[in-house]
Amino acid sequence: MIAHSAKGLLNRVHDKAVFGRRVKVLSGALAAAIPEGGTVLDLGCGDGQVAVGLVALRPDLRVEGVDVLRRKVTHIPVTLYDGVTLPFGDDSFDYVTIVDVLHHTDDPAAVLAEAGRVARRGVVIKDHLREGLLAGPTLRLMDWVGNRGHDVRLPYNYLDGGQWTEAFARSGLVRESWTDRVGLYGAPLDWWFGRRLHFVALLRPMGFQY
Repeated sequence: MIAHSAKGLLNRVHDKAVFGRRVKVLSGALAAAIPEGGTVLDLGCGDGQVAVGLVALRPDLRVEGVDVLRRKVTHIPVTLYDGVTLPFGDDSFDYVTIVDVLHHTDDPAAVLAEAGRVARRGVVIKDHLREGLLAGPTLRLMDWVGNRGHDVRLPYNYLDGGQWTEAFARSGLVRESWTDRVGLYGAPLDWWFGRRLHFVALLRPMGFQY
């Protein structure tokens, strides 16, 4: 009972202090990164609040979600999958978005490759960059605070710039755009927890032609 109450308190504190701004900022970052309208699959969508924010900014997009767990309340249609093979055919969507999911996996490149299989035009990811002073411990702390209350798996698999480049190559995707100025937190939190620890990137399938 005590542990359950502590997790509930952690969720409430995090949601009040961080989550609302996070949804707004991430929705804006995805809207800016997706260059054309079309269909979007939100891989690891959670409850779908970021997807709802994205569509509010980009009514030219239609979004549905896929996740290994379905929340009790979701704001978009959600399909369950096994965490390995997406239950969709090749090129089923124009884009796939993956927001803070890859560092929860053991093999980010494999997840990216599967996302690239179902995406015609590109994959947009938001994730962490393990570079800078005490980057690893800082990311672990953020991950624990943000996810422990939801029983999310936490392997803390953060990649540095070189490892991300390798993962993109292995997945058959090419980086088209990248920003590590996301602005998830306001001052003074951003001075330590923002820095350049977060990035948003648009990846195109190798051989993609406009």
